Amino acid sequence: MTQIPLPELALVALIGASSSGKSTFASRHFGPYEVLSSDQFRALVSGSEHTLDANEAAFSSLYHVAARRLERGLLTVVDATSVRAEDRRRLVELARAHDVLPVAIVLDLPRSVLDARHEARGDRPFSEAVIGRQQTDLRRGLRGLGREGFRHVWTLRSVDDVDAAQITRVPLYSNRRDLRGPFDFIGDVHGCLPELRDLLTDLGYALDGDQVTPRRAARPCSWATWWTGDRTARASCDW
Repeated sequence: MTQIPLPELALVALIGASSSGKSTFASRHFGPYEVLSSDQFRALVSGSEHTLDANEAAFSSLYHVAARRLERGLLTVVDATSVRAEDRRRLVELARAHDVLPVAIVLDLPRSVLDARHEARGDRPFSEAVIGRQQTDLRRGLRGLGREGFRHVWTLRSVDDVDAAQITRVPLYSNRRDLRGPFDFIGDVHGCLPELRDLLTDLGYALDGDQVTPRRAARPCSWATWWTGDRTARASCDW
């Protein structure tokens, strides 16, 4: 079983050749509004997801919507083959432009599985040879995804791997919603240590030399101190 600890805010690239099951995987693990599918955008701009000469307009629209979601701090999943480095480069640039992590989930299934699925569908306007080229492109660049800028890469190499994969959303390091307060905000100390020690004592902290500890009796809830101003400069005393 592959555990995927996914950052709660990220641009997720679902990478894989046609018929690798990216859309099925996306519908299983993500909400319908979190997934931007190249097939769906192709259909939106042309009337059919199989209109390949609409790719430029489709991806322009997809990137626009992805940018608007990331601006709002929403996890965004791009469901497209993205087997070429130049296609993935745009995704990494988009993530960096919005200060989110670019991550990749790669579905690298055996060629026999891809061909069987392609034949069973019968609605794709390209031959199995195209799938072969996509798989070749994918495997050529697979080891370099980290160097391309993807912060995390998970590769699923079999149908069983895909079916057993579990995604857990992991809070970002900067996400401290677990802290419920109360909070003490202290700023502009300017190096005045005696006054700071008096203030901390009045706020209910226990001082022992350089150690400062909240008194649980005084503040029974989650308690944190935030420093918001200058702690040095213009000081009349030494720390």
